Amino acid sequence: MIKTYLYDHTQGKMRHDINLDNLQTVLLDKNNLLWVDLYNFTEQEIKYVAKVFDFHELAVEDCTHYSPRAKLDKYDDYHFLVMHAIRYNEERDEEIMLVQLGVFLGENYVVTVHKNTLPSLGKMAKVCLCDTALTDKGPDFFLYSIIDGLIDEYFPVLDRIGDRIEDLEDEIYEKPSKETTDEFLALRRTILTMRRGIAPQHRIFSNISNSSFKISEDNEPYYLDLVDHLERITDSIDGYKDLVDGALATYSSIISARTNETMRVLTVISTIFMPLTFVTGFFGMNVPLPDQNSIWSTISITIGLITVSIWMVVIFRQRKWM
Repeated sequence: MIKTYLYDHTQGKMRHDINLDNLQTVLLDKNNLLWVDLYNFTEQEIKYVAKVFDFHELAVEDCTHYSPRAKLDKYDDYHFLVMHAIRYNEERDEEIMLVQLGVFLGENYVVTVHKNTLPSLGKMAKVCLCDTALTDKGPDFFLYSIIDGLIDEYFPVLDRIGDRIEDLEDEIYEKPSKETTDEFLALRRTILTMRRGIAPQHRIFSNISNSSFKISEDNEPYYLDLVDHLERITDSIDGYKDLVDGALATYSSIISARTNETMRVLTVISTIFMPLTFVTGFFGMNVPLPDQNSIWSTISITIGLITVSIWMVVIFRQRKWM
């Protein structure tokens, strides 16, 4: 599906459903800004848009094939960016999913390409239908608005991950189980997936002032704020990764300690029964008992076995082995 929104600088208002066949006329005024949103698209639709704007085939290929890394490419008269939004659902096996967004940024146009719907772009579309707040400051500000909307979706996910880590840290001391391990491993995969999608974006925008990408002086503070948000998110992800790794190590130590405690108790019990087993086994091989015709013989041996057991328990307690 192709949606178009045009900021008409001359009239100072927004228009939508623009005919792209008249693209040159629409973009003739350099103060105009055209936004083309291409989503849930067919092969014919993306080929049509690529032909109208004369996009490079490699950039178009990047839009149709998933790429896990963000990037910024410079072409003759436009820039091409690949970024990622996130979809988070604890009930799925893969809790987090990266949703790719391709952006073509020209002198006075922005083309967004995505196979899945993005709530942040949906909100921008609603604003663009009735207001010029996002489009009258130039294409670089419009790009900032797109990225800022994607980044805003990261923070609730990070907050939820932080809460889950705190809950699991309490759980490993109270009632560790196999489900706890599975939960930690799922969290670790989620964090690594987020880091794989966000870290390249941070590198791109932290160095954007040194690239061929041109930002107007009025809009520079917005991009600095963008970089600050990405740094906070990256630091949070790294911190959560360290917390999960540390919690997993602690969990393994607790399980090892409990296993060792169990083995120690079983070893003590086995040691106590060793002399009893020896005596009963020795006389169980048809070896005659001393005074075996007397009942006191059985009583004496029984008392002796009990005495040895009690003596061993006392010794183990004195040495704090049990």
